[in-house]
Amino acid sequence: MALSGGRTPEALFRLLDAGLPWDRTDVFWVDERYVPHGHPESNFRMAKELLLDRVPVPAGNIHPMPTGSGDPARDAAAYEELLRKTLTDPKRTFDFTLLGLGEDGHTASLFPGGPELVERERWVAVSRSPKGIPDRLTLTVPALTRSALKVLLVCGQEKAAVLRRMVHEHAQPPALPAQYIKGAVVIADEAACSALKDRG
Repeated sequence: MALSGGRTPEALFRLLDAGLPWDRTDVFWVDERYVPHGHPESNFRMAKELLLDRVPVPAGNIHPMPTGSGDPARDAAAYEELLRKTLTDPKRTFDFTLLGLGEDGHTASLFPGGPELVERERWVAVSRSPKGIPDRLTLTVPALTRSALKVLLVCGQEKAAVLRRMVHEHAQPPALPAQYIKGAVVIADEAACSALKDRG
């Protein structure tokens, strides 16, 4: 599985502790802020504290994105090498990928207008966030779309407008990064769906 950070997955991480074969599960990350793993903004740290410290997943099955070399491009290449050695099915990458949706339509650390959106070969890229910690590592569209199950969690009234755009706008190329991830299953709460009610 590949996990996301941000606010939306926090509640799920608190619940996702039973019924999975953790001894046979490898855990990867969709994206990471380029900070040490102990940093308060680290996606790895959040998942570790809220989920991984509570489940019997072997330490060797946990694969955080590296952020320690001081060179994001080098660390992105190292993570891609790990993925390609570990994920050997030629038709898919992950069995399950958890994604979120930002108010600007970003998912993972794929941001509107970013050059990483048009990457078609690499599985891991360096990206720049317009808010917060700027330097990020992110899985690319090819890596994400080849996941067997992609779940896009959307929660809160502040996501209503962008969810409506994602559902009803069909520009080519897509206007929103989340629209690049074809075949994702969207799970949204009532607040996030509020702008869809008048459209059926």
